[in-house]
Amino acid sequence: MRFLVLGSGAGGGLPQWNCLCENCRLAFERDGRIVQRSQASVAVSADGDNWVVLSASPDLRQQIIANPELHPKAAPRHSPIKGVFAPNGDVDNIAGLLVMREMQPFTLWATKSVMANTLGGVFGVLNPDVVKRETVEIEQAIDTGFGFTLTPFVAPGKIPLYLESRNESEIELGAESDTTVGVEIRQGDRRFYYMPSCARMTDALRKRLDGAEIVFFDGTTFEDDEMIRLGLLNKTAWRMGHMAMNGEKGTIASLADLAIGRRIFVHINNSNPALRHDSPERAQAESSGWEIGFDGMRIDLSETRP
Repeated sequence: MRFLVLGSGAGGGLPQWNCLCENCRLAFERDGRIVQRSQASVAVSADGDNWVVLSASPDLRQQIIANPELHPKAAPRHSPIKGVFAPNGDVDNIAGLLVMREMQPFTLWATKSVMANTLGGVFGVLNPDVVKRETVEIEQAIDTGFGFTLTPFVAPGKIPLYLESRNESEIELGAESDTTVGVEIRQGDRRFYYMPSCARMTDALRKRLDGAEIVFFDGTTFEDDEMIRLGLLNKTAWRMGHMAMNGEKGTIASLADLAIGRRIFVHINNSNPALRHDSPERAQAESSGWEIGFDGMRIDLSETRP
């Protein structure tokens, strides 16, 4: 199996176009303590020729250009991207589909709720005679036809921001439904996971992730109130539908005792101090066994076996 991190940032990437927080300032200045990041997406392949993209980020065109594995290999029209799996209906995960509108065949997999967000309006540019849409059920294994399966499972979250009610009391946080899912990538008895959004940890999730070879997990903020303290947004990570890395209920503590081969943070917000190579937060995450994912990160397990 091969994994290619196309993008590792949260919505807006790093630097965010309208932000001058410390991280964004350093990224704009191309300071060596931090690297620029596009919005979260991971490509997976069993053979290195046929790829499935997990999350079609708004930055997908540039991500394709930056990674030779995804370049056209045959004339006059070709793409190694054979499918896209959308874990939720947020702009971060589906806007990139508009990049793929040039009459290139591929399959789009999504749950009923997520697929509904891609059926109307501007998404009509995806020609149904070319783009195959397959609505999948929770816990339904999808045979991609390329040497591995994908299985969506519930990840506590919320509906996309653009669908939220103006009445705060009507917004269900940490909901367990098909609006936000993680995906299990399986090849034989080998298991890998991609979870760019998760609002809280559950016993069911801990049990599922235990024994995985790789887990790509939501690393949006380091502290739950990070955005508020920095004066960037009056929302906690929880309110945005994400877990914080740190804290008693944070990701690091929640998964500390599990047997996971490699644990990698992706979907990391521009506010997160762990993005800086010299920060104590970065040191804490890495000393706890976590890697900070980065754009262009490659993992090739085709010739290895634990």
